[in-house]
Amino acid sequence: MDLRLSPAEEAFRAEVRAFIAERLPADMRARLRAGHPPRKEDTVKWQRILNERGWAAPHWPKKYGGAELGQMERLILMDELYRAPAPLPQVFNVTMLGPVLMRYGTPEQCQHFLPKLANLDLWFCQGFSEPGSGSDLASLRTAAKRDGDHYVVSGQKIWTTTAHWADWIFALVRTNPEARKQEGISFLLIDLKSPGITVRPILSIDGDHHLNEVFFDDVRVPVTNLVGEENKGWDCAKFLLGNERTGIANVGLCRERLDYAREVASRTVQGSGKLIDDVKLRTEFASLDAEIRALEVTNWRFLLTPSAQAELPAFASILKLKGVELQQEINALLARIAGPNGLEKRGKDDTVHGPLTPRYFYSRAASIYGGTSEVQKDILAKTIVG
Repeated sequence: MDLRLSPAEEAFRAEVRAFIAERLPADMRARLRAGHPPRKEDTVKWQRILNERGWAAPHWPKKYGGAELGQMERLILMDELYRAPAPLPQVFNVTMLGPVLMRYGTPEQCQHFLPKLANLDLWFCQGFSEPGSGSDLASLRTAAKRDGDHYVVSGQKIWTTTAHWADWIFALVRTNPEARKQEGISFLLIDLKSPGITVRPILSIDGDHHLNEVFFDDVRVPVTNLVGEENKGWDCAKFLLGNERTGIANVGLCRERLDYAREVASRTVQGSGKLIDDVKLRTEFASLDAEIRALEVTNWRFLLTPSAQAELPAFASILKLKGVELQQEINALLARIAGPNGLEKRGKDDTVHGPLTPRYFYSRAASIYGGTSEVQKDILAKTIVG
């Protein structure tokens, strides 16, 4: 496999870099570079700028506002967004729900929702996990009972990322309690302003508010908000999760964070010199550089070579595991380099080191979301043994 970019791909990378350099607000870039997560207004503003070029949803068909980019162009675009750094397009809208609607939604649903998803006029969150139903989604208990032209939804979702920012939620609900676990589940779009919904914050170990509990108390949802067939929501969920885990290696993120670690080490005084002059630290940088390059090559093999996916169906699990390990190692390195100065929390955007220790704490969640590392190892073991 030729791992060199073609002249056309090199030209596209230059085009993306020039666009980001011209249009990305400097204050937004500085906050993200220092380790602060993007604010809601950052993501909305930047996604609308990207949407002008069709790059908010680059893999979507042009008729839905996308750019129909090929796999390599998408990799280049994502890599440059990470390395800028810039906010990524809102994943629940663009990577998850949008493709599900194109595959299973009605023409009316596509016409109404897809433009709003791409332009972030509506912010969706994901209502899958429940207390006792995380990795085993098929055991969910949130119920939706048919009442004329509505479903009446009762139950609870948990670990719901950005629900406090969201306008709507796409949720898996049980519409047939008598069916087998994977059957009897439906996929609903629910307006979070509906009566009977309560969103309660969950503060994570970094001291920030990313996650929520969402409670449904006899919430009435129009039947027209059903995606796909009733009791066939598991098909939508499997399709969505396949899209969620594509590109989860996050090579560009690893590169950007390692570059920033070098930057911080270069301005951190140690004794009579700079921390970057430490031989052991330079060796660690070199080792991580090699690991990231190996991950990048493996990612290209998986996404650009169909035979690789056929030969090892668990390839995505390899990318997830290694990508998570590298993200966590680099965040730990940044926290060590920053020392006490990295303890700052979000909100003080003008400090030297930024919230690097809180970001290290939050990086521990990377081995949980998108499929836990334990589940990925089980998949790999079954594939190898089989």
